[in-house]
Amino acid sequence: MQPTSVRLRQARTDRGWSQPRLVRELRQAAARRGHQLPADSSVKRRIASWENGHSVPDDFYGPLLCEVYGVSAPELGLTNESQRDTRLMDVSYPASTDDAIETVGQLWRADLNQHEPLLRAEPSEPAWNEASLRWLVAPDPAVPRQRQDGTRVGLGDVAAVKTTADMFAGLDDRFGGDHARHAAIQYLSTEVTPLLRGQYTEQVGRALFSTVAEATLLAGWMSYDACRHGLAQRYFLQALRLAQDANDRRLAGSILSAMSHQATFLGRYTQAATLARAALMGISPVATPTLRAQFHAMEARALARTGDVRACEAALLAATKALESRNSDDEPEWISYFDEVELAAEAAHCFRDVNSARQAVAHAENAMSGSHVRSDFFATMVLADAHLRAGDVEEACRVALDALDMGEQLKSARCVSYLAEFRQNLAAVGDGTDVRTFTEQVKEHRLWIASGGLVGA
Repeated sequence: MQPTSVRLRQARTDRGWSQPRLVRELRQAAARRGHQLPADSSVKRRIASWENGHSVPDDFYGPLLCEVYGVSAPELGLTNESQRDTRLMDVSYPASTDDAIETVGQLWRADLNQHEPLLRAEPSEPAWNEASLRWLVAPDPAVPRQRQDGTRVGLGDVAAVKTTADMFAGLDDRFGGDHARHAAIQYLSTEVTPLLRGQYTEQVGRALFSTVAEATLLAGWMSYDACRHGLAQRYFLQALRLAQDANDRRLAGSILSAMSHQATFLGRYTQAATLARAALMGISPVATPTLRAQFHAMEARALARTGDVRACEAALLAATKALESRNSDDEPEWISYFDEVELAAEAAHCFRDVNSARQAVAHAENAMSGSHVRSDFFATMVLADAHLRAGDVEEACRVALDALDMGEQLKSARCVSYLAEFRQNLAAVGDGTDVRTFTEQVKEHRLWIASGGLVGA
């Protein structure tokens, strides 16, 4: 492994920069953060000291070097525990737009470099509380600060990010979060980071923040689907801050809804219901029927897990009524997927969780879209579990086999967790003929094999 001094010198010379050029770049980066560097001669002496191995960049200069070179701290050899970038492990809501831009760029780079503490990080419940409160009480966003350096950004650049993110969203839906997650993060880190740090007008800045917030939300969903929960939460937080600065309250509410979804999956049911209510409250003046329906459905999912049947059914009823009044022309494009089929899937989850097996079966049978592979897998597994809870073991096994065939192409840790839950419930009914036949049929299925590791864990 190359010494830090060699890496620092190589990072500069690979770009064809002189030491005075690096001084200028560092000065500009510091100014973006509201700091002022000492005289050029003093900074140049520091650079010479670092590159000759006489000292290492401190906690002030280290992040500046990472920013100007566009690399992570480990890539520069700044890997001592005292120097490791604590921003990566910070789960607080970004205090400013610049903080969000800096943090999300560092997250993308660290994710690509497979920074293990980040990939293994657990989510923080206080972070959900802080984010929802900070967003709810935030003042109107300021005009994006006009930057004097960096690439010039136009609406065409924003459109390119949107189109590329949509492509990754399609891959995520069809093949699962772990299929193209790395490629999506690479695109964001390589192509989007320079745009965020570039020059743009207020109009372009708002559009850019909104589009990048949506793309970062997708990164959060993909990481959540891969069960990288601490990382997913961090992406959701950065997305929420960017949506706030874009003045895109509808998207911000949808991000809180995603946080609610993750919290329910992780067993934080009270927090999940609170997040869904915060989403509904926070966008009330601009809420559309489909968004209200989706937020009510998220609240219902959480309430079902707490066992509050009456409140769950009331939330589902509110979701149904809201969806009946929707006008597709007035809805954001990114919420168009949420329709009667999606609501049926959410209801099926709810009734399964409150042990209303027959109602769960009825809703799950209406929850197959035929166009969203992973969603159809989830709905099919809920249907299998509902049949099992209704005592129809043979039908439960038949449906679960259908789900396994459907999900063969999916790389999704969440799908594996659904199978693990079904597997545990199946084991509880005994070792009858239907169960033995089913387990023989599925023993070579990739997802079934993976689910065995979770059950045994």
